[in-house]
Amino acid sequence: MKVLHLLKTSLGATWALRQMRELVRLGLEVHVALPEGGPLIEKCRDSGIHTHVDQFDFPVGRPWELVRKIRGLRRLVKKIAPDLIHSHFVGTTLTMRTALRGYSRIPRFFQVPGPLHLEYPFFSHAETALADRRDYWIASCRWTRNRYLELGIPQERVFLSYYGVDLNQFKAEVGGTLHAELGPASDTKIVGMVAFMYAPKRYLGQTRGLKGHEDLIDAFRICLDRGIRLRGVFVGGPWNNCIQYESRLKRYARLKCGDYVHFLGTRSDIMNLYSDMDLAVHPSHSENVGGALESLLMGVPTIAASVGGIPDLVLHGETGWLVPSKNPTKLAKAIEYALEHPEAGKEMALAGRERAMELFDVKRTSKEIRDIYTNILKYS
Repeated sequence: MKVLHLLKTSLGATWALRQMRELVRLGLEVHVALPEGGPLIEKCRDSGIHTHVDQFDFPVGRPWELVRKIRGLRRLVKKIAPDLIHSHFVGTTLTMRTALRGYSRIPRFFQVPGPLHLEYPFFSHAETALADRRDYWIASCRWTRNRYLELGIPQERVFLSYYGVDLNQFKAEVGGTLHAELGPASDTKIVGMVAFMYAPKRYLGQTRGLKGHEDLIDAFRICLDRGIRLRGVFVGGPWNNCIQYESRLKRYARLKCGDYVHFLGTRSDIMNLYSDMDLAVHPSHSENVGGALESLLMGVPTIAASVGGIPDLVLHGETGWLVPSKNPTKLAKAIEYALEHPEAGKEMALAGRERAMELFDVKRTSKEIRDIYTNILKYS
C-alpha cells in the first residue's frame, strides 16, 4: 500500500511524523510532501519516508500561487501514483481537494489536527463544500467527529483516531530543575503551563491568545490575592515568531503578578520540568487534546479547559479537573482546590496516565489508520 501524506510545515508536526514512522514499520510505502527549511525533512528521511520538498498549503494571502500549486500537486500524484492521499492540515486539504476534485479517483483523507476551523460556520462550510465522494475525514477527537456529522457528512465517511505518542518518552525524571531555578520556599507550590504562545487572530474576533495564557495570569492574581503561595511557570516560546505578543504577555504578567510568574521560553527538558510541578494547567480556548496528554502521562495533577478533545482524556473528578474556558475566576477556584487536595490530584493523575496510555499509544493508533486505509480501498 502506497500513501502520500501532505504537511504544511517542516518545523513542527511531530505528531504526523510519529504516525508516518509507524506506518512504515507496518509495511506501508509512505511518501510525504512538505516545505523546505525545517528539521522534519531529515527526520522523515531517516525514518524511511520518501520525502518530497514542496509547499502545498493553500495560499490564502497569495491566490495567484494556487494554479502553480495545483499543477505541482497533480504532477507529484502522477509521479508517485499513491493508493491514498492523507492530508494533516486545513490548508493542504483545501489545495488537495481543489487540485484533485474531478481529476483523480484516488481516495483522499483529511485527518483533522484541531477543531478551530470547525468552530466558525464560514470556515467549516467552506472546507466541507470542496469535498466530493472521494473525500473522507479522520477526526482526532470525538468533538470533531460529532461536528462533521452535524454538518451532514455521512457517518461512514468520518472515522475517529487519535494522534498517538511514543509512550517510552514519558518516564519519571529526577526533577529539581525548577526548584533550583526559581528557589521557591518549601511551602510554595509550582503551577505550570507548557504551550507555545499563539497571538490572537483578529479576523476571528480573538482578543486573547488561543492557549489562554492571559486567563491563567488572571487566575494566578486571584489565587495570590486569596493568600495562596504559588509560583506560576510558563514554558514555551512564541509560535510563528510572534515576538511582540510574547513581550505583551510578559508585561501583562509582571503588571498583574510581579515576580510570582516566570517565563522559561522554549525548553528541551520538558519531562524534567513536569517532574517539579505540583499542578499543570491547560486553559486553551480551542484545542484537540493539547498539553493535557503530556502532563497526565507524566503523572502530574491536571486542570484543563472543557473544549474540543480535552474531555476525551480529562474526565472531571476522575482523571483531572475540567473548567470552562475563558473564565479566570473558575480557573482560580479549581487551582485553589487542587492545591488543597494534592492526594486526590495525584490519584486522578495516575488514572489519567492509564487512560492516556490506552487511547494514545502511537503503535495502536497507527494500526487504526492502516485499517481505515484497508477498509476504504476494499470498497473503493
